[in-house]
Parts: sequence; structure tokens; C-alpha cells
Amino acid sequence: LKTGWDVVIGALAGGEEFGFGTIAMIAEGCIMARICHTNNCPVGVATQKERLRAKFPGTPDAVVNYFEFVGEEVRQVLAHMGYEKLEDVVGRGDLLARREEATP
Repeated sequence: LKTGWDVVIGALAGGEEFGFGTIAMIAEGCIMARICHTNNCPVGVATQKERLRAKFPGTPDAVVNYFEFVGEEVRQVLAHMGYEKLEDVVGRGDLLARREEATP
């Protein structure tokens, strides 16, 4: 999941819980080097080495800002659909429609 649109589509398909692990790490500054387990994170997100941790550019504000954006987008999409709460659309696959320009 990356956007509020993704959350709403997931809810329409029946989702009640949503995972944001990877995108939250990217918002924090992770470059997904996939070497977390080696204690050699190049941006200092996942390491205990002070030399590497000093490179860490992230702040908690970046993650908070991201989730506020997602929440606001969910509210906008729901308002456009005529709903107030996400729980009102969970499992409402009948609200999904295939786009004409979509190809099988």
C-alpha cells in the first residue's frame, strides 16, 4: 500500500487491516539496500554503528506527514463516494466498477 486510494480499494475488497511497513521505512529515509541484517545500512536506519547512524537523514516528522497524507486522501476518496467512514465501505465490492480503458 502506498496511497489513500490503495487503502480504499483494499477496504472495498474486504480488507480491515492495512500494512505500511516498507513505505513507512522509505518515508523515514530507507533506500531499501536489503542489507539490514548485516548491520551496515548505508543510510543509518538499521544499524548500531555510530559512524553509519550519523548519516541518517530521517525524522519522525516525515513518517507522521506521510500517514497524515494517506489519511487525508482516504477521507477525500470516501467523501467523493458519499461515505464518511472507512468501515462503511469494507467488503462493498459492489461499489467497484471496471474502467473502460482497462485491458484484461
